[in-house]
Amino acid sequence: MTYEPNKQHRRSIRLKGYDYTQVGAYFVTICTQSRECLFGDVVDGEMQVNAYGRIVKASWDAITIHFPLVALDAFVVMPNHIHGIIVLNDRPVGARHAVPLRNIERYGNPIPGSIPTIIRSFKSVTTKRINEMRGTPAAFVWQRNYYEHIVRDEETLYLIRQYVADNPLNWTLDRENPLCDETKDLKTQKGNKWEV
Repeated sequence: MTYEPNKQHRRSIRLKGYDYTQVGAYFVTICTQSRECLFGDVVDGEMQVNAYGRIVKASWDAITIHFPLVALDAFVVMPNHIHGIIVLNDRPVGARHAVPLRNIERYGNPIPGSIPTIIRSFKSVTTKRINEMRGTPAAFVWQRNYYEHIVRDEETLYLIRQYVADNPLNWTLDRENPLCDETKDLKTQKGNKWEV
C-alpha cells in the first residue's frame, strides 16, 4: 500500500505552531494500548508496580541522561497510564551535550530535545524492554498519541503536582480505570452525586 498524503494523514493534537523545545513545564499523560492494566495494581490507595511498571519508572528516570535540557518533576506510574511533568531548561542540566537547535516540531521531522521527541523515545524504549520481558516482539504497549498540557504558571504547576501525587488515592474514580464505569453505576444507583 502506498502513502497518499491527500487521503492518509495524522491530525496532530499538539498546539499548532508552538515550539515544543521552548523553556517551560509540560504535563503529559500516556495511556497503554486499549487501556490495558500492565504496570501493577493500586492497593489501599498506593500504586504497587510490577516488573513492567519498574521498567516504565526506570525509563522515565533515564530521560535526563539522554536529554540534557530536561529536568523531571512529579511523576506516577498507574496500572494503565502514567502522568509526569517534564521541565525543559535553556541550558543543560550538567555539561553532557551541546544545546540542540530550536525548531518547530513537525510530524515526521523530529526535533532533538522537543517534548514529542522525548515522549517518542520514552515510549520506544519502554515498549522494547517490556516486549523483550514478556516475549511479545512488535506488540503495542502504548496508545499512538498522548495528552500534553503546557504549564503556564506556578499555581497550575502546584495543582498538577497535587493531581499526580493523589492519582493512586483517586484510582477508583479515575476515568482511566477500567472499573470506573461500574463504580459510577453503583454510585448513581445509591443516589450519590458523582463528580469527576
